[in-house]
Amino acid sequence: MAGSLNKVLLIGRLGADPEIKQMVNGKNVARLSLATSQSWKDKSTGEKKEKTEWHRVVIFNEGLVNIVQQYLKKGANIYIEGQLATRKWKDEASGQDKYSTEIVLQGYNSSLTMLDSKSRNENSNLVTENKSALPSDNNISQKNDDLDDEIPF
Repeated sequence: MAGSLNKVLLIGRLGADPEIKQMVNGKNVARLSLATSQSWKDKSTGEKKEKTEWHRVVIFNEGLVNIVQQYLKKGANIYIEGQLATRKWKDEASGQDKYSTEIVLQGYNSSLTMLDSKSRNENSNLVTENKSALPSDNNISQKNDDLDDEIPF
């Protein structure tokens, strides 16, 4: 294939406090359980329905791991950008091969944004490796002001 893309974008809430572990090489890794939900109204009954998907998120970026450890708790609302990765491991009890698919945040093309208003006020609203941000009201107004500059051609 000439070109391909492995990119995951999610907005959701943490289902548990982040789990921080130390790897064999001495670096820390963070594991998150992220819930994304969608809701709708059942046409036949008028009843409100909801479906929640759970995602495993693994963060290898040392800077993001430190931020996760300091600021994120169960229930935190976050936006992440990462890549899908499937890893193979052996179940110790049965000896069978098992597979896990996770969203991995590692390297320059990963980001994590804390979306809770409390987090925004106390800290930067963006913790990322590539310094990109979701548009906020502040970002939009700044961008509109930039458009008023004179164009040199």
